[in-house]
Amino acid sequence: MQNDNRLGIILIIIGMSFFAVQDILIKSMAPEASLMQILFFRGLIGTLLLTIFFYFTGRKISFSSTFPFIAILRGFLFFLGFTSYYISLTLIPLAEATSLFFISPFFMTIFSKFILKNEVGLYRISAIFFGFIGILLIIKPNFSEFNWAMLLPIFCAATYSLSMILAKLTSNSDSSFQQTTHIYVSNFILAAATSLIAINFFPNVEGNSGFAFLVRPFDFNNYLFLTYIVIISVFGTIGILCLIMAYRIGSPAANSPCEYIFLIYALLIGYFLFNEIPDILSLFGMLFITLSGIYIFIREGIKKSEIATETRLR
Repeated sequence: MQNDNRLGIILIIIGMSFFAVQDILIKSMAPEASLMQILFFRGLIGTLLLTIFFYFTGRKISFSSTFPFIAILRGFLFFLGFTSYYISLTLIPLAEATSLFFISPFFMTIFSKFILKNEVGLYRISAIFFGFIGILLIIKPNFSEFNWAMLLPIFCAATYSLSMILAKLTSNSDSSFQQTTHIYVSNFILAAATSLIAINFFPNVEGNSGFAFLVRPFDFNNYLFLTYIVIISVFGTIGILCLIMAYRIGSPAANSPCEYIFLIYALLIGYFLFNEIPDILSLFGMLFITLSGIYIFIREGIKKSEIATETRLR
């Protein structure tokens, strides 16, 4: 298929816009909603929407995998990672959580070295170093402002990156539909299981905290939240479809840097909707991470590295 980088970039920007709305709703719902309920229905509705989309576009629909253990592991990594990320939204500013998640290119570079046996040269090592400086500027580990919750999006970036490397290992046998639905099916199964366990051990957890957001039971009486959950599910799925199509028609070197537009969204959303104003060190940290990540993606595209996967799943 011939590359159409311009259309790919447009799809990336549209996809990031849908993800931004999704994160706004999740962050807004956190004080009273159940994260497991959100993940359960996002996985269930997302699977249905993807099945409908692939059916009407004439693509093959199959839920099996040639490598079932890897598919299960990827689903678990995604669930664990993004559960951590969404909890972090209740504890730290949106822009800082997003910036720390966007260190995933650094983890992809490291994992590709050991798993895919890709060569990692001095330029990429230097980019990782500057990205690490950006992390330190945001989390401030030796200052009084350090917040352990900032480790959550970093953990999410690591699990996401490992999942994407594993997806590359199975990309020749499992289609984009299979790889995506494995994530969604894992989400609603693991969310249901986590909720059932939480009900038995933490039946009366209340309060505005990440832990309460995690273990709070499902609520089917709040119709506003149920509407939000449907919107989150639909918008999240549309965002993923935009990224799948973008990476199929455009080159990763052109597309991947455009994902960083989400940082601009996060800054604006945090400021205007949540009154979140990052300090000067955090802003410099975001800049370091963005420039380092973009550099890695561009260099990978030039060298046609295996790191840039065909389907990016957020």
